[in-house]
Amino acid sequence: MNRVDDSRQLPVIQPGREVGRTPVFEKIGIVGLGLIGGSIALAARHVWPTGLVVAVDTKDVLEKAMVLHAIDVAADDAVILAEVDLVVLAAPVRQNLALLARLPEHVRGSAVVTDTGSSKREIVEAAKALPARLTFVGGHPLGGAARGGLEHARADLFTGRPWLFTPDTTHPNAALDKLFDFASGLGALPRTLTAQEHDHLLAYVSHLPQIVSSALMHVVGESAGRDGLALTGRGLQDVTRLASSPASIWADVCASNADEIGRALDVLIKVLSDLRNDLARTETIERIFQSANRWRDELQSTKEN
Repeated sequence: MNRVDDSRQLPVIQPGREVGRTPVFEKIGIVGLGLIGGSIALAARHVWPTGLVVAVDTKDVLEKAMVLHAIDVAADDAVILAEVDLVVLAAPVRQNLALLARLPEHVRGSAVVTDTGSSKREIVEAAKALPARLTFVGGHPLGGAARGGLEHARADLFTGRPWLFTPDTTHPNAALDKLFDFASGLGALPRTLTAQEHDHLLAYVSHLPQIVSSALMHVVGESAGRDGLALTGRGLQDVTRLASSPASIWADVCASNADEIGRALDVLIKVLSDLRNDLARTETIERIFQSANRWRDELQSTKEN
């Protein structure tokens, strides 16, 4: 991200802020205003109108964010994060790792640092190199949608959804309480996991469904073509909803959690192979479908409670 020259500086403070409850963090810096970063900005400005939301992204994205009244201060240079007390790294996984390494040169004082990435082990390990004044707690709000980008951001994206944190378990982390309050304030349900537990679980409940959805849409589209797709029912649309997700984000996720995703794919491939070998007898089909029905009911019940 290049430094902006003064003649092209974006608008700074948004007008018309109302007085509200005391913010958990007075100055929030968000790097990356995609679906998640943009939604955090919108939600934070709604819940804590007296707080300040500082954003770093490209100039065109920041201009859109200003129009949406999602942010207060904007620049395409991370130097603008100098005075924030919370940094949220909401760029793709690899960019977050690069940004993390440069944070000490940009943030002058003490600050809590978190991220929103879908894999945790790499960034948690990298954060150990940060100076003591920057306290890192890995984070992952599970409030995604099929399509990314600021244009799909919304203030209620996290309502009733889990927000996972992966704190360093070797010593008490005072920043975690504030991050729990922050996530709860945005409507989320915060909980903790280790980085290893997170990456193992997410490989099955998030990463595998995304890969399967995209692979399935690829196979069906290449085989059926446009005319064939015109004849499909709702089932294909339902099962491939995630296939609209951007590859730029998921390539990073796959690379940073390759071992766990690989094991999850091996399990799925074994099940598919068993099904393939039993198409005529259908015993495996009956067993897998019965199991799938039961676990689908369990999934539905978790969303209703």
